[in-house]
Amino acid sequence: MSDLPDNLKYATSHEWVQVEDDNIVRIGITDFAQEELGDLVFIELPELGRKVMAKEQCAVVESVKTASDLFSPVSGEVVAVNEAVADEPERVNDDAYGTWLFCIKANDLTELDALMNADAYQQMIEQ
Repeated sequence: MSDLPDNLKYATSHEWVQVEDDNIVRIGITDFAQEELGDLVFIELPELGRKVMAKEQCAVVESVKTASDLFSPVSGEVVAVNEAVADEPERVNDDAYGTWLFCIKANDLTELDALMNADAYQQMIEQ
């Protein structure tokens, strides 16, 4: 297990979140999640302009073992998707924290208060 970046927030559903300027939230999956899934073969990203609610299923990652839903950590609008990762899903396996999947312009950043810091996420995955 790689060290968890301290500058990110973490969801119980194994997404990582990085807050950018202008209420933009960048989202990917954790190293733990990609290790559990195995080699990723397909990623279905949300459509640009889609409005999502916090905890709403909005994307899917598929591996050689299984498929897993991804959930939005905040309510808002999808403003960017990483097309490169759609073409090369193995990028997530190579660098989970350096490979974002989509960005949401958050309606309310206080929704991020429900997420975990690196220490809390580490404790969760060790249980």
